[in-house]
Amino acid sequence: MSTVRIATRKSPLAIWQAEHISAELKSKEPGLEVELVRLTTQGDKILDQALSKVGGKDLFVKEIEAALFDGRAEVAVHSLKDVPTELPAGLEVTAFPPREDPRDALVSTKGYTLDTLPKGASVGTCSLRRAAQLLRLRPDLVIKPIRGNVQTRLKKLDEDNLDATILAYAGLLRLGMTQVATEVLSPERSLPAIGQGILAVECRRDDHPTTQRVQQLDDPAARAAALTERAFLRRLQGGCQVPIAGHATLSGDQITLRGLVASLDGQESVEDQIAGPLGDAEALGTELADRLLGRGARRILDALQGA
Repeated sequence: MSTVRIATRKSPLAIWQAEHISAELKSKEPGLEVELVRLTTQGDKILDQALSKVGGKDLFVKEIEAALFDGRAEVAVHSLKDVPTELPAGLEVTAFPPREDPRDALVSTKGYTLDTLPKGASVGTCSLRRAAQLLRLRPDLVIKPIRGNVQTRLKKLDEDNLDATILAYAGLLRLGMTQVATEVLSPERSLPAIGQGILAVECRRDDHPTTQRVQQLDDPAARAAALTERAFLRRLQGGCQVPIAGHATLSGDQITLRGLVASLDGQESVEDQIAGPLGDAEALGTELADRLLGRGARRILDALQGA
């Protein structure tokens, strides 16, 4: 009997994601044994600083990937938005399972929506992307940094007397906690993070038995969206240190990508979209990034990196 070990973070959402992939693998191969290897990443340990202040590029994946290299696990499961656009040599994202709802959700225990938040209301988030887009719509809001898993951030709403926070709706759906969302924000109001709602199932390239198993979980639509959005981010050379957003949608054999680069206060932004055939997915992402760079995104990014 074969056994596959899945490396994962220990948060409730990460465990849900790993167990979901475990169930999918077992459904494809009855009798397969799957074990979870629960690990703590650097990003899990640093809760008193914004990721943008401490690097951010691989804080949630480095320890997980180490388990693939040293043989403690054959598979790693990540939220794609945590995965750097450049992977370590020898690793690959073998499968992008079907995407969950990629939108952001406003959560307020006081019952507020984005429009009904009072003037000067406090909103907790460490995401520069979310903060910039909130301030673009509501410059009066006060952004307060909060970090941690979903449950931790919900707890901090009351502990810190915050009026609201913003979370990925996909996480709430997966955890069965959609009732806490007071508003699901359209991409027109809050453009999602690159890869939001998509899982990345990572393996060693040379582990052919495992890659063959995992390839069965790949969803062509999620893969196309992921590759397009990540090509956009790669060309911009952005991570969580800069407010960058991108969201790809598919219709038949066409893909459309909307992209955004903003200043920290949201008062300066460059936004556009591009569409083309699915076969040109990655090239479209790169082309949109070049278009935004030429229209002012380069100046915004340079200013942020010099700050």
